Amino acid sequence: MPEYRTALGASSLHKITLLGQDLAEDVMGTVGFGELSFWLATQRRPSKGETRVFEAVLAALADHGFTPTAIVTRLTHLSAPDSVQGALAAGLLGGGSRFLGVTEDCGRFLHEQLPDELPTDEAGWDELALGIVRAQREAKRFVPGLGHHVHKNGDPRTPRLMQIAREEGLFGPHLQLFAAIGRVHAQVLGKELPLNGAGVCGAALADLGLPLELLRGFALLARTAGLIGQLAEELRHPVANDIFLSVDLNNVPVPPDPYDPGGTRG
Repeated sequence: MPEYRTALGASSLHKITLLGQDLAEDVMGTVGFGELSFWLATQRRPSKGETRVFEAVLAALADHGFTPTAIVTRLTHLSAPDSVQGALAAGLLGGGSRFLGVTEDCGRFLHEQLPDELPTDEAGWDELALGIVRAQREAKRFVPGLGHHVHKNGDPRTPRLMQIAREEGLFGPHLQLFAAIGRVHAQVLGKELPLNGAGVCGAALADLGLPLELLRGFALLARTAGLIGQLAEELRHPVANDIFLSVDLNNVPVPPDPYDPGGTRG
């Protein structure tokens, strides 16, 4: 018979184990959900400091108002009120390069840019960051985590998360590099852009040693709580039908606009 080995959940007639712990006796009522989520992903129990930073990230990404992920969740629930899972899934599927996915994109980007020998002072980090921003500019590529469509003068989540990471001794190389990018980018781009919350969350998660391939998953974990909140509010104070009717009653018929594969039409 084949064996399927796992260190995660397992059940017997009288007992459930999770991560080598008795679920009922050692986990329930003892381990917080944020701590457990970290533990499940790494199979090591986080320190109190790591848990604090990780849960700060989850709080930062839980909800950001009427974003596309929130709107589509409400509209899907309007269309299929019998399918809460469908509404949540619809919102989570919108976690991509513009919303939520920046967390993973930034964490990966920063990790790829870190040299084998790390700078030892702020001037060294700034020099490294300057070269990175210049290279991105020359390649006509954006720097992930730089800029925000609403918080143009500074994302309030960014300095707070950096502060928490410093307080816990977890301000690592990814956050160091991200902070340096924030200090020097205007020298290359000619304008000040904020370091956004999704980006700083990616840097913090990478500094916690979490798998880079799962960084977007943690953003989605956080946003799941926010989307449940959106649905709970929709049940009490519905707006989805108004959003639908606003589009339905204000659409304007126009002549067909055939696709031009050559792109020659003006």
